[in-house]
Amino acid sequence: MFDHLQRLPVLFFFLLLSLSFSESLHENKESDTPISRFQGYLRINTAHPNPNYTDAINYLTNFANSIPNLHSKVIHLTPTSPLLLLTWPGSNPSLPSILFNSHLDSVPAEPDKWTHPPFSAHKTSDGRIFARGAQDDKCIGMQYLEAIKAIQTSDSKFVPLRNVHILYVPEEEVGGFDGMGKFVELKEFEELNLGFMMDEGQASPNDEFRVFYADRTPWHTVIKAVGTPGHGSKLYDNTAMENLMKSMEVITKFRESMFDMVKAGLAANSEVISVNPVFLNAGTPSPTGFMMNMQPSEAEAGFDIRMPPTADPELMRKIIEEQWAPAWRNMTYKITEKGFLRDIMGRPLMTLASDSNPWWSVFNEAVTRAGGKLSKPEILASTTDARFMRRLGIPTFGFSPMKNTPILLHDHNENLKDTVYLEGIKVYECIIKSLSSFEGSYEH
Repeated sequence: MFDHLQRLPVLFFFLLLSLSFSESLHENKESDTPISRFQGYLRINTAHPNPNYTDAINYLTNFANSIPNLHSKVIHLTPTSPLLLLTWPGSNPSLPSILFNSHLDSVPAEPDKWTHPPFSAHKTSDGRIFARGAQDDKCIGMQYLEAIKAIQTSDSKFVPLRNVHILYVPEEEVGGFDGMGKFVELKEFEELNLGFMMDEGQASPNDEFRVFYADRTPWHTVIKAVGTPGHGSKLYDNTAMENLMKSMEVITKFRESMFDMVKAGLAANSEVISVNPVFLNAGTPSPTGFMMNMQPSEAEAGFDIRMPPTADPELMRKIIEEQWAPAWRNMTYKITEKGFLRDIMGRPLMTLASDSNPWWSVFNEAVTRAGGKLSKPEILASTTDARFMRRLGIPTFGFSPMKNTPILLHDHNENLKDTVYLEGIKVYECIIKSLSSFEGSYEH
């Protein structure tokens, strides 16, 4: 009897130890899910001006190392701009490979304007995950890896026919010139032997996934007027401000003609040349502001022009030179082109989104097989790293599987619902399997 009583504390101890171990296993399992891994990536602050690329790459590499047959390589494009390249080898590496691209960096956030801290990856009771980069575009960066992990788990014998590359590039949000722009010039890029690329897209407010076959190219344009200064009470011709105001009237009419086509439903916003004034600079400074009784000798204005690939760049330059900033009115101008409108063969910078492009057919069928539907292919209103690939003649589509989701990239309270994120993984499972198994070829 006494022996049995002595054993009870020991048995109780082992019972508590067993329960504690079970709870620990359960907690670890709960903390190692696609959602928790996504949250972990979002909590790394890669916002400009000081993106933490090192921690982001380490996080992605550690996860990639847990997935069989994924090889990783870090390439330093500049001393502060590293790139991560992952490769899943195919059974026939001589075939052109496929690339899934995303960017590491994000735009800054103003914490006081957010409901939840922008790098907390806070998940609300209704499943919304709040974080800078949730939509743009850390979601697809993790979905690529989760999809490959799921493919290998469900079909351990599956081997891609083509090499599959996953790329995480820096500096996309500041133009990409020290990111993808430098990478495409390296030998390591040439050795990839790319045949097709998938890049970021945007959320869709409705039940269809959006897909993009081209980007618009920014032209940052500054128009400057000069004239004779004079007293503020004097009326005379060709002052700097008068000349600039005449140009503003002409530019405004051009902008209205483009916008009228959008409002009439004749073209989408991204299919027209958009022109928006972004700054005005004139006046003679004084200790209290500006000299109100003095007409300045110089005045300038800046414009953000977005050119679709269907636009004629030479015609646009002629319009700017002859109508917006004519020399006979003492006007000058400077255009800073932040990208390309034509590929290296002189063709408009776009990818065919029709069955004449077999990559489109395979991609479209994969989305359908995943239970989704694509909306009408679009030109992206802004600019992505896809332009560097299209310039080389490499077919590229922009796609982020987020449907029934408000477009919140670069906005306060950027967030993504957990169910939307998980559905995106399933979609990419079908896409990666289909594209990597494609046996055909395509000459653009």
